[in-house]
Amino acid sequence: MNIDVNGVNLFYEKSGSGSPIILLHGNSEDHSIFDVLVPQLSATHTVYAIDSRDHGKSDKVSTLEYHAMMEDTAEFIQKLDIQSPALFGFSDGGIIGILLAAKYPQMLSKLIIAGANTNPNGIKPLTLAAMKAVYFFTRSQQFKMMLTKPNIPNAELQKIETPTLVLAGSKDLIREQHTRMIAENIKNSTLKILDGEDHTSYVLHSKKLYGIINPFLTGK
Repeated sequence: MNIDVNGVNLFYEKSGSGSPIILLHGNSEDHSIFDVLVPQLSATHTVYAIDSRDHGKSDKVSTLEYHAMMEDTAEFIQKLDIQSPALFGFSDGGIIGILLAAKYPQMLSKLIIAGANTNPNGIKPLTLAAMKAVYFFTRSQQFKMMLTKPNIPNAELQKIETPTLVLAGSKDLIREQHTRMIAENIKNSTLKILDGEDHTSYVLHSKKLYGIINPFLTGK
């Protein structure tokens, strides 16, 4: 399905029934990374899996910016009249979730962020160097965005009132100290560092993710 929000046409898939949850993928990906998770969640939730602007089947744009992507998500929720959804955001999707929960503190019922960062220095140096090399050769605006943004101050994290689960792998490309800092600044948060997992291993096409997030979603 398609919907016009914030001046762009977003593609999304809707499935299941029950309490709503929105799934946001990471940089250079699309909603298909959740192909295993969606059927699992759909048994008890109405699931909205979105392609972010400039990704997947959504509109390409001339410039890419996290705040615009956040406003896309906010207008998506408002236009479809989705009441108090939970949101799971991976990597860039997690950044969007942070920005959304900080600006619209009553919009989400629960927030789960996985492998998110609040500034480029949260990325490990070797990974950052590799990303710079990719950008040098491709001039990809998606990589440019990751190299220059976001720049979310701790004061913004402290505005978040939504119950939040902060996830990262013990082998993540995000520095563990940075992930812990994020959790420490979100007052109603739970931190889980997943032993042996890297940035993507427990998220992309993974059978593991449902078991990690479902207890938080259900409170059981």
